[in-house]
Amino acid sequence: MQRLYDFLRRHPTGVDSFWAVLFFGFSMMTVVASGGGDTATRLATVPVVVALSAAVALRRKWTQQMLWLTMGAGVYQLALGIEAQFCDVAMLVILFTVAAGDVPRWVSRAALGMGLMASPLYFLRFGVDKSASTVEEILFALFVMVPFALAWVTGDSLRTRRAYYAQLIERNQRLENQREAQAKVAVAAERARIARELHDVVAHNVSVMVVQADGAAYVMDVAPEQAKEALQTISGTGRQALAEMRRLLGVLRTGEPQESEDYVPQPDVEQIEVLVEQVRAAGLEVDFEVEGAPRRLPSGVELTAYRIVQEALTNTRKHGGPDAKASVRLVYFDDGLGLLVEDDGRGAAHELYEDGGADGAGHGLIGMRERIGMVGGTLDTGPRPGGGFRISALLPLKKK
Repeated sequence: MQRLYDFLRRHPTGVDSFWAVLFFGFSMMTVVASGGGDTATRLATVPVVVALSAAVALRRKWTQQMLWLTMGAGVYQLALGIEAQFCDVAMLVILFTVAAGDVPRWVSRAALGMGLMASPLYFLRFGVDKSASTVEEILFALFVMVPFALAWVTGDSLRTRRAYYAQLIERNQRLENQREAQAKVAVAAERARIARELHDVVAHNVSVMVVQADGAAYVMDVAPEQAKEALQTISGTGRQALAEMRRLLGVLRTGEPQESEDYVPQPDVEQIEVLVEQVRAAGLEVDFEVEGAPRRLPSGVELTAYRIVQEALTNTRKHGGPDAKASVRLVYFDDGLGLLVEDDGRGAAHELYEDGGADGAGHGLIGMRERIGMVGGTLDTGPRPGGGFRISALLPLKKK
């Protein structure tokens, strides 16, 4: 049954043609069997039957043209004095089709006007029963106008429902497109965050490993124990980097962190001290100071603080020179956390901070600014008076 229904919906003109053939046959039968009228009148009725049958067959394909054809058939009947026939029922069908079809509104209103005028014009042309009073004639004419009005109202209601349904479909499609776009934006943002995480992990840990490897190679012959300690530091740093990278890549693959024996929790403010010790072990002298009462902060703020300190110390090793010293200062305020990382080295290239942090080898300061923006904080970077480089950040407890 569903296949038949789908077939009929795909071939509306074929369905209308089938009904038009039946309509034509029944109309011709009524014309032939009509007891009133002479042969000439019956022959004159045949073009009307043909025209209205054609209008029924093509009403959905050429709706507006079939309206004018039907109107012409009605004028033809009035002009030749052909009284109402069964075939005139097609006028109601065409009026309904015009009201429900995709035609300009003025055409639909014009069709309604012509339909309402059909009854008065007919009675003016042929009159009513001679025994009826004027009031009865008027009431009968008004009564015959009702089917035309009902046909138009029914078609117009169907048109309104179709338009409303189409609007709902369009709205749902638009919402679906918006959801897809938002999902893509969220995925892109998450991948950008993971990319920043990977940058921080790789830049910091590989920098430590390179420094330790250089030191081990330098003292390998004269101080084997120091070289052994350096190699152990390289091993531990590499394992930590691999664990963090495995966690981040697991998010890329499945959307959730991978649970494993090497799983590393997300860094927080408490691990900054561990980070400083690790950098000291790599050969960089770092002073670490905490002011205020330490307390738990939002996870986003703690991760941002850790990554800023990590990136700042990495930049010191990259650009500060062999004898550079650094200092890290954390200040707990009532409404936020302050960070100050300074070094007395030769400082980074001027383009590093002037162009927003892109030094040709990475995007460390750009990543800092993005992280700060995510939590609603402020960042100030640049050369330090007297030499070196300074990074100052303020992280609020609540995003602005």
